[in-house]
Amino acid sequence: MSNVLQDIFKDHYEEMLYILHPRKSVIENVDRMINCGDPSFGGAMYGCSKCGTFKFVPFRCHSRFCPICGTKYSIDRTTSMSFKIINAQHRHCVFTIDSELRHFFLENRKLLGLLFDAVQSVIFRAFYKDNKSECFTPGFILVLHTFGRDLKWNPHIHCLVSEGGIGNSGLWRSKKHFNYTFLRNAFRTALLDLMEKELGVSFKKVKARCYQEHKHGFYVYAKPNKCNPKIVTKYIGRYLGRPVIATSRIDHYDGETVTFHYNRHEDNRLITESVPVMQFIQRLIQHIPEKHFKQIRYYGLYAGNHKNDSKLNLAIAKEKRKIFLSFNRWRDCILHSFGYDPLKCPCCGETMTFLDLYYNHQHISLNEMYERTMHRFHAHSSA
Repeated sequence: MSNVLQDIFKDHYEEMLYILHPRKSVIENVDRMINCGDPSFGGAMYGCSKCGTFKFVPFRCHSRFCPICGTKYSIDRTTSMSFKIINAQHRHCVFTIDSELRHFFLENRKLLGLLFDAVQSVIFRAFYKDNKSECFTPGFILVLHTFGRDLKWNPHIHCLVSEGGIGNSGLWRSKKHFNYTFLRNAFRTALLDLMEKELGVSFKKVKARCYQEHKHGFYVYAKPNKCNPKIVTKYIGRYLGRPVIATSRIDHYDGETVTFHYNRHEDNRLITESVPVMQFIQRLIQHIPEKHFKQIRYYGLYAGNHKNDSKLNLAIAKEKRKIFLSFNRWRDCILHSFGYDPLKCPCCGETMTFLDLYYNHQHISLNEMYERTMHRFHAHSSA
């Protein structure tokens, strides 16, 4: 059974190709999303040894653009990030840019990497200023979002940073005060300098205008948000790993227009918007990243193989990680998310067992799959 997003892209696939001229990575992700859950592309067959009931579970596409697989990806990334978190208070910061700069990142996606470079330099400098001899190093995670709640192009960086760091002496020092003025000005300067270096002389006029119009720097949200270790995973899942849009936000699709809703950021007011279907598609596909582009990056104490790893007291102990990882398995994930066991036989309640796997085959009907599996099942039972 297809979802509404699959229906929208299936109905207008050729229009998307010939009108919007999408990038290669867009076509790849849309193709995978459209065919996600299609039994003809393969899957696993399960059977009940008690009553003989069969169940076919189709393969998924594993694309972050897919509303189903994107959510699963978000859960996996949230779990992975939570294993790195230090048992310390964290702060959630958001680094935004001037609206006049947004089109540069849309037209040249290589520039998106500059957002990470600018933010990481600002965070390191903020801690370095506290004690230059100790050079305290925090742990922080940067996540790029290119979308606003209205799905329009709005690149910005979400940062989860520890309120403290380890110095050269190996001692931990807490940091409760973040200089809001410094963060704004330093981020503006760092980003504009990097963009001028990349774009050349042609960018100088834009740079000068940004300084003139943003005398107090670019907007940075860095207020205390009580992000302690107990709720840090919730923060990660909510802000750092979500898909562009969930199907629950799509209210209506009639073949020509799409109606969706969102809570406006400024006042949290519920907004319902109806747009032509091609405009809706264009808003969505512009947020599909290039292949191999990392939208989540780790720095400082959270970077791989840091020299102080052994000294860190992590929020989630290693012996508890198996429990957290178990929630990510297909069966447990559905059980905890939707309240039912997908491998529980609907007829007798017994646990169904894996029987066969179908992959890399020509399109065949489900009936033929069932007949093949039944033949193997009965042959195995009589042996």
